[in-house]
Amino acid sequence: MKTAVLGGGLTGVTLARLLHERGDDVTVLERGETIGGLCRSKTEAGFTFDIGGSHIIFSRDAEALSFMLSALGGNADRRKRNTKILYKGRYVKYPFENGLMDLPAEDRFFCINEFVRNLIAVEKGEVPPPANFAEWIVSTFGRGIAECYMLPYNEKIWNYPADRMSHHWVDGRIPRPPIEDIIRSAIGIETEGYTHQAVFSYPVEGGIEALVRAIAEPVLPAVRTGFTVSSIREEGDGFAVSDGRETVHAGRLISTIPLQNLLPCLSGVPADVRAACDALRYNSLCSVFIGIAGEVPDISWLYVPDEAAGLFNRVSFPSNYSTRVAPAGHSSILAEITYNDGDAVSRMADADLIEHTVTSLVAAGLIPSRDTVVYTGIARQEFAYVVYDIDYQKNIGIVREFCREKGIDLVGRFSRFEYLNMDGCIRSAIDFLRGDG
Repeated sequence: MKTAVLGGGLTGVTLARLLHERGDDVTVLERGETIGGLCRSKTEAGFTFDIGGSHIIFSRDAEALSFMLSALGGNADRRKRNTKILYKGRYVKYPFENGLMDLPAEDRFFCINEFVRNLIAVEKGEVPPPANFAEWIVSTFGRGIAECYMLPYNEKIWNYPADRMSHHWVDGRIPRPPIEDIIRSAIGIETEGYTHQAVFSYPVEGGIEALVRAIAEPVLPAVRTGFTVSSIREEGDGFAVSDGRETVHAGRLISTIPLQNLLPCLSGVPADVRAACDALRYNSLCSVFIGIAGEVPDISWLYVPDEAAGLFNRVSFPSNYSTRVAPAGHSSILAEITYNDGDAVSRMADADLIEHTVTSLVAAGLIPSRDTVVYTGIARQEFAYVVYDIDYQKNIGIVREFCREKGIDLVGRFSRFEYLNMDGCIRSAIDFLRGDG
């Protein structure tokens, strides 16, 4: 039986490889001219950038991590994480609760005092269960850490009010800080948080797309690029998938493409299913690429919660991941800006976004001067982050049930509509095929 996989991003090529390894007949249908999805990279003027924002390779999932590193083979560098938060003009250690010693004294007192007050209130049963993401942040970290960092940063990246977001997704993704770490951090004793990413890997050459290409290498003959799915119809015991010029027949259909692209290809979609899909929230991403002559700070990536510091929420330094993603004597910076259709960023011209980013980074001291900038570029991705609003679980349940009834399997970030990192995408493919028997 032939399996058609819609989408040639990380999830799609991982599914294809695993299906191929067990002897299945598989075809991948990708609308772009290249595979990779959000994990594509571009090289210009000797600089290599990841167009879907900064990606690194790490995981608590030993099997998924081994799969990625085995695929890359020798094309992988290891780095020790040195991540900071730009807070009131100073670099604070990441995660924020492990960097309290770097805060101004009054802010440090505010954070530790509110953490202790909240901890006592929780133990007394005076804090009700959180009803949304904002309440979860306050009940977990206290009002100080919440107001200084967690709330402004999360509202900046999600581009959505935290009190209108669900909190069902945060356990395991945002760890609850150990009390001992908070106290040690506040009095200046070094602590480490998020230890699963304390050491990370990155391709030596080719950017993060090198990972996707390494995974896809055994199944490249089965990948069809330039195939934009326009219609899907059931036929007998299978499906007919067309791009308007050619039809691919398959006994099974696995979709890894966004639900917002999948449903319009199907006929007879009920109004309530269309409405539920339309109500699913997501963010788009603008990545601004900057190449400079000289060096950048010895930082892996930098979180920027303050709106006044710039539109970007995260700034990474790819040339600190690999020595071969920038020309000799040069360095690279990648700034990420989330936005939604119709908002101010979506209406800004690319040139204006680049100018804003360069100006802001010079003001922050991350670029020595404008004269050192030798390259700029930009890329926009419509589908970047899943946003878990209060109605998410209801709406995704309606859409998934419809696809289940149609016999279409959903795997991966924007098909399952879950906020999955790269290891999560690979895990979703592994688990799906194991359950598939």
